[in-house]
Amino acid sequence: MGMLVVVGGHSRNIGKTAVVAGLIRALPQWHWTAVKITQFGHGVCSASGTGCECSVAPEHPYALSEEQQPNGSDSGRFLAAGARRSYWLRTAPGRLREALPAVREIQAANRNVIIESNSIVEFIDPVLYLVVLDFAKQDFKESSLRFLERADACVTLEHGMAQPVWIGLPRADWESKPRFAVCPPQYVTAELAAFVNGRLAAAGASG
Repeated sequence: MGMLVVVGGHSRNIGKTAVVAGLIRALPQWHWTAVKITQFGHGVCSASGTGCECSVAPEHPYALSEEQQPNGSDSGRFLAAGARRSYWLRTAPGRLREALPAVREIQAANRNVIIESNSIVEFIDPVLYLVVLDFAKQDFKESSLRFLERADACVTLEHGMAQPVWIGLPRADWESKPRFAVCPPQYVTAELAAFVNGRLAAAGASG
């Protein structure tokens, strides 16, 4: 089984997908397979992604599809960046555990896997867990708060701000970790790529 990297983030639409795609592009030697995990709710179907009332029904705990085209979708962007394979996993709220066999099957069948998700680290211990932090976004997802202490490093979108606008989050929770400042549209710097490559190389040597 290959190695697993997880990229999470404290809010929606802050560049998690761009970080994943950037790492795939910067580190092609790791022969990536990519997975985007989305937890649907509020009447949105985990099977199709469209509106319905099945989001809590036992027959639709999750759905997995493999992207075939390097298009503008998130999973398509992973292919465009150079991923060998790319998947989109949709789960009903709170039912990610039921999709773990599918995730582990992907791991077993591919060399190295990079996953865009926060909640997956509750069930799987990755070689490297990166968290994307946007200093300008006040929202902090519950899953990010729960797992921030497990992050190996933070990717910070600082926008030239000296202080983040988050409320109630001790600075030590993120200041004590390695931090890599990025400036969109460049979400992966040479320093970040070197850090990830070094951690993977070390893990591979020890494994």
